[in-house]
Amino acid sequence: MTLGGQEAMSQLTHLDDQGHAHMVDVGTKANSQREARAEAYITMAAATLALITEGGHKKGDVLAVARIAGIQAAKKCADLIPLCHPLLLTHIKVELTPEPLHNRVRIESCCRLNGQTGVEMEALTAASVAALTVYDMCKAVDKNMVIEGTRVLEKSGGKSGHYVAELRARTTGIDNDTN
Repeated sequence: MTLGGQEAMSQLTHLDDQGHAHMVDVGTKANSQREARAEAYITMAAATLALITEGGHKKGDVLAVARIAGIQAAKKCADLIPLCHPLLLTHIKVELTPEPLHNRVRIESCCRLNGQTGVEMEALTAASVAALTVYDMCKAVDKNMVIEGTRVLEKSGGKSGHYVAELRARTTGIDNDTN
């Protein structure tokens, strides 16, 4: 596969044969159970993470607010990303796990439906907005926070089948299976 020219355009489903953006017609696709999981990280100063985990933040429970924001974002994905289809999600889960050893919070989202198109964008949006919410709530005490590592971990259902992300070294240099 080349990245330029007509061959690449035929690989990109949101481009027509002339290279114009369009919304994919999924009307003739069969319904199937679809699920996607995504992750993101927000790294911060140790004192900021302690403020979150010890419940000392003036704005309240940072992780609870970020969880709700991620859930709400998954439901609003089609309003944020122009060519995403509005979906009737049947399940949204957002988990935020403090990782004190790395001074960060790991965010994992899961979205599910029985439908005609995948939910990868909804899972990515949930993880991203949860991370952005942590940043928003903590920026007064730590402007050096970094959001990174946002990716699809796994997706199932649909014509393309099952996908599981490869294990890779994270930005901290530690493999996924060792932490």
